[in-house]
Amino acid sequence: MTLWFSGSAVLPALTREWGISSSQATWLTLAVQLGFVAGTLLSAALNLSDVINPRYVFGASCLLGAMANASFALWCHSAHFGIVLRFLTGMFLAGVYPPGMKIIATWFREQRGFAIGMLIGALTLGKATPYLINYFFTLERWKEAMLSASGLAVVGAFVVMGFVNDGPFHLPASQFNFHYMWKVFREPALRLANFGYLGHMWELYAMWTWTPVFIRESVVEWRLRRGMDGAAGLSHHAVAEAVSFGVIGAGFLGCVLAGWLADRWGRTRTTIVALAISGACSLSAGLFFGSSLIVLAPLMLVWGFSVVADSAQFSACITELCQPEYMGTALTMQTSVGFLLTTATIELIPHAEQLLSWRWAFALLALGPLFGIYSMIRLRHRPEAIQIAGGRK
Repeated sequence: MTLWFSGSAVLPALTREWGISSSQATWLTLAVQLGFVAGTLLSAALNLSDVINPRYVFGASCLLGAMANASFALWCHSAHFGIVLRFLTGMFLAGVYPPGMKIIATWFREQRGFAIGMLIGALTLGKATPYLINYFFTLERWKEAMLSASGLAVVGAFVVMGFVNDGPFHLPASQFNFHYMWKVFREPALRLANFGYLGHMWELYAMWTWTPVFIRESVVEWRLRRGMDGAAGLSHHAVAEAVSFGVIGAGFLGCVLAGWLADRWGRTRTTIVALAISGACSLSAGLFFGSSLIVLAPLMLVWGFSVVADSAQFSACITELCQPEYMGTALTMQTSVGFLLTTATIELIPHAEQLLSWRWAFALLALGPLFGIYSMIRLRHRPEAIQIAGGRK
């Protein structure tokens, strides 16, 4: 999953080298989301992860995504061609994330929330990794940074294809059923689990995408307020990238802890608490723009910890509420619609920043957690909720 933000992480270098506009920079990020949506819709329509062993889908998708990402580094010299390659990267990653959740689910019935939480935590750490890679490379060496991400994706394919087996709860290949992709929104309990996920996704990727920019600009603002040069060269770049990695990567611990809690305390309770914490952070983060990193970083770490902590539990709910033979399709459809929503909020934040400044731009993201909390409260009172986490709803 290092491929996901490999392009976004090098945007400062591309802006300098290619002279791309802010609109083109946004589209280089949105292209991954849109490619992922296209890939998941195609996968869901074909029941790909239910008709073909998800390990094969995962491995092939890793390799294809690595090729598209490496092509960006080796042969791309313009934003237009770059947008196409980032779209393809996102499309291939659609064969990594949802099939990965299905693979994990075939190994666990008890403690499934913790298991999927560990997987989503790994996904989060992977998405944060490009900023860690950037810590070791200068802006001028962005190609090496992107090629490093492709190399890690190849390792991922090798691990899954060579060392991962089907779990004891793996089901034989299902019959193709085009209509099942829509069933996840027709059944009330599945619909509410998906609505909770949509509230979570309204906030998540906009936060992940724009937090590095927020941190970089906050550091510059802090230096200017102290009468220092805002563009502080390598040290400024390194500190911003390290903090960005820490903020996004903190979600790994959030996912693992939330998974452990959800299996014991209840999935809807855990998601409601996580949504409330992250929503509060989105309301308050902008108030600390331009503050010292000693003040800003802890708040952003709490936000990074909580903003993705609930993600795996929405997916775990889907695996417990859907027909087992079409679990892959249900998970793929959930992620498809969720990631389609993220394109709106990723585009929303820079416009909100221009109108409201960083002080209030992130506050708009709190609408998602609010809707998610409402949906999970309603799910708790559904009779189907007894299927969630062995009754620990």
